Amino acid sequence: TGNKVTLHKEQNKAASVLSQKAGKMPEEGGAEPVVKKVKKKRTQSCTSQIYKVLKQVHPKMRISKQAMSIMESCVADTFERIAGEAGKLCRMTKKETMTIREIQSAVRLVLPGELSKHAVSEGSKAIMTLKGFEGAAAAAS
Repeated sequence: TGNKVTLHKEQNKAASVLSQKAGKMPEEGGAEPVVKKVKKKRTQSCTSQIYKVLKQVHPKMRISKQAMSIMESCVADTFERIAGEAGKLCRMTKKETMTIREIQSAVRLVLPGELSKHAVSEGSKAIMTLKGFEGAAAAAS
């Protein structure tokens, strides 16, 4: 019977340790268990930008969740290809900073023909707009 009592005590002890780990019972000493909130990892999404472009091109057209998911993966894939190629160009030229020039060259290498020309012209236009905003901000201050 002595063995049964010690076995029963060990089972109770193991159960209390497990319940303390689960946060159900307060720890010994009267302190309540600390409950940590689990933060969701934010994933970057381009859905709002894709939707804006769709409305510019076809204002009355809608897009399903599945189609948006496909567009999202297409954008992510293109981004990965361009960033990877720009990284290779940086390594080849032994530069540590990825500049506009590397991105533009990567776009020319990754995207085919006419599409790359349009992408480069749109990118250049965006950079000029950005530099215009920076110049206006510097002049205001």
